Amino acid sequence: MNIIQYPSAEAVIKAMAADEPLLVLIAFDGSTAIISQIDEAVEHHILLMKTGFKDTDIDKFFRIVLDRSGADWTFVCPPDYKNIPFKDKRIEAFYKDGFAVISDFLHSIGYLVGINIPKRYRRHLDVLSGDSYK
Repeated sequence: MNIIQYPSAEAVIKAMAADEPLLVLIAFDGSTAIISQIDEAVEHHILLMKTGFKDTDIDKFFRIVLDRSGADWTFVCPPDYKNIPFKDKRIEAFYKDGFAVISDFLHSIGYLVGINIPKRYRRHLDVLSGDSYK
């Protein structure tokens, strides 16, 4: 995995040592991750642009906010994820893939923390429990 540390490795290491909140983007295929102290980047799409990506690439990355207490996953499944036509199957694949890729990343940087999907993003999971339309 290629890990891009913004604005520098030193800045990210310092932020991690101080347990400052971090913004993280991880490519769906796990090939690339981008990490920055939250005040440096402010939002995920801004971090993408600051590291040379287009802000429209946001739907190619899992997005988390991380500190030593846990990883909050911004759970938003793109409508074209893996070209899966059925919403329930698409969200199921996104969920499984996300937990695998995010867990691998967290382990690689030495953060053994839980992955949390904040309540405001759980509406997408209603599809899996049958509480929503397909």
